[in-house]
Amino acid sequence: MSHPFSILERIRSFRFAIHGIALTVQSQHNAWIHLAVSVAVVALGGFVGLQRDGWLWLITAMTLVWSMEVLNTAIERLADAAVPEIHPLIAQAKDAAAGAVLVAVLGSGLIGLLVLGPPLMQKLGIGL
Repeated sequence: MSHPFSILERIRSFRFAIHGIALTVQSQHNAWIHLAVSVAVVALGGFVGLQRDGWLWLITAMTLVWSMEVLNTAIERLADAAVPEIHPLIAQAKDAAAGAVLVAVLGSGLIGLLVLGPPLMQKLGIGL
């Protein structure tokens, strides 16, 4: 059943979403790494004077990694709630979700190297 549009309900939904992101950062050690790398990438982008196109690529890559990490956390929580004991299919689902995060991280790492590598080498006076 559809409910009428409500600004207060939309605001509440943002609070739930922010809580989900905070839960991921608080409970997932890999999210701590993603956070540190995200901060470092933003700082490095500022240091090298990255232009708009470079920022677009980096923001897209970071968004992909964070989205996958939050989804992975959701899948893990749902799986643990549905089947608290060890089950081979649940383990496979968790492994696949973790694999999605790894694919995003590896792709984002390559994007980061391609976008930040050349201007950083130039800034540091290192020639190719």
